[in-house]
Parts: sequence; structure tokens; C-alpha cells
Amino acid sequence: MKFKIGYRTLKTAIGTALAIMIAQFFDLQFFPSAGIITILCIQVSQKKSLRTATQRFLACSMAIVFSFVFFEGITYHPVIIGLMLLFFIPTTVLLNVKEGIVTSSVIILHIYSLQNMTWKIVFNELGLIVIGIGVALVMNLYMPSLDRDMKKYQTKIEENFKRVFEEMVSYLRTNESNWSGEEITETAQLLERAKALAFRDIENHLVQQENYYYHYFRIREKQFEIIERMLPHITSIDSMVEQRYMIADFIEELGLSIHPGNTAKLFLAKLYQLREEFQSMELPKTREEFEARAELLHFLKEMEQYLIIKKSLKV
Repeated sequence: MKFKIGYRTLKTAIGTALAIMIAQFFDLQFFPSAGIITILCIQVSQKKSLRTATQRFLACSMAIVFSFVFFEGITYHPVIIGLMLLFFIPTTVLLNVKEGIVTSSVIILHIYSLQNMTWKIVFNELGLIVIGIGVALVMNLYMPSLDRDMKKYQTKIEENFKRVFEEMVSYLRTNESNWSGEEITETAQLLERAKALAFRDIENHLVQQENYYYHYFRIREKQFEIIERMLPHITSIDSMVEQRYMIADFIEELGLSIHPGNTAKLFLAKLYQLREEFQSMELPKTREEFEARAELLHFLKEMEQYLIIKKSLKV
């Protein structure tokens, strides 16, 4: 297995050391805990880091209040810690700040170990929280660009789309196929991973709600669903009707034009023209020819939806 240090690992290491140094500089008790808080707050995206930091700060502030009520109100005893957690943990869940349970437990144990609670101790704990969370937020200001990885997914997905269209064309022209269909399974997996990566990119921008790649992959996902529906219609056609070759020519041209640009309007016009040509052709003479042409017309209907979806992509 290849040894690798990722950017998040690097940020965690630097941030932890920095938080401990700052806490130690201000002569705070339990100064290593600032590093622990930093470790817990560094996340994979800026938005997630901010959400986690907010939850931890609120939970830690609550922990100080609970500690005062239970320790000063009752006594400093291990049983009281258990009793406090019975109330504290459900409260954090109720207020949707459960991410801060681990961090706040550290604060509770600090106060318990001191067997006393004064304003100096409260400010000491707040200092650890602010330093730990603050350093983590600063370290998470830098997030590496994911554009290169998303571009790779885009290229591979388009290659698979072209491959599927090539197989459609081949079957329509020869009525034979030895295609394994592996691109179908692979594309489904690629789309899932690509969408997750694009969503992570959105999470790395505090004000950005959606980006081009996320919209692009969602469109390709919808188109892929249509492709999966079209394939059975294509492979169920046995009769070598003339319309098969016309549609094969159309798909071949469309397959050569699969790219991030938006050519849907052009191909929709060609599809409508193709449909008009079908309507002007002689009626089928046999049941087999009728069924084949019906499947091909259904295929054109699905292809129309495929192109309408692509038309919504803003380039």
C-alpha cells in the first residue's frame, strides 16, 4: 500500500500543533485539549467544518452550564458525571448539536478533575474551545480545487456514453452484438462518485449553492436513466426495416457530438425531421414490420427526452 500524506492530514497536524502552542502561550490549563478540539473540527469541506465548529461551541458552552448545575449543585463524584450525561446527551441530540458530545465531555472532565468551578476556570475552558475551533476554521480556509478530478469523471462518462451509442448503431445495422455491457455498470458508479465529488466542491464554498459540474452530472444521470430504458427497445427489434438504418445514422452522428457543449437544439430539429420522414413513408405490410417500427418510434420518443434534458445545461 502506497504511503501518502493528504492535505487534510497535513492541515490537521499543523493545526493541532498551532492550537497547542497558542493555548500554552496564554498559559491555559489542559492546553493539549486545544489540539484535540482542532483535530475534531477539521473536516472535508468548509461548510461541514463551520457546522461542526458551531455545534461543538454550543455543546461545550452547554457543558459548562451543566457542570455548574450538577457539580456545584450536588457534588463532585463519578456517579454525578454519569447522571449528568443522562441529561446532557439527550439535550444535545434534541438541539441538534450532538457533534459536540465528545468535545464537551473533555470540558466536563476538566472541571471534574479540578473539583471546583470559578470564573477563571470557565474562561480557561472557553479559551481552549475558542482556540481549538478558531485554528480549525482558519486551517479549513484552504481547500484544494476539485476541478481536475471532476473533469476526469466528465471525460470518462462521455466516453462511456459514446461507447453505448456505438453499440446501438452496430446492432441496428447488423442485428448482432457481442457487447458485454460493462460500460453500463461502470457509468452508474462513475455518476455516483462524480456527483458526490461535485457536492463536496459546493460544500467547499460558503456562499455557493450549486456549481456547473454538479448540474452537469445530474443531467448526465437523468440521460443515463433514459439510455437504460432505450436499450431493451433496441435489442428487441429483429426485423431489418429501413427505419433502423435511418435511426442508426442519427445515433452515430449524435454519438460523435457527445461533449460538454450543448448541441441539443440542433439534434432535436434533426429528430423531428426524422419523425416526419417516418410518417410520410409507406405503411408496414407485416406484423413484424409494424412491431419493429413501433419500437423505433418509441425509441425516438425516449431520445427526444434525452435531448430535452441536455437542452437545460447552461454552458
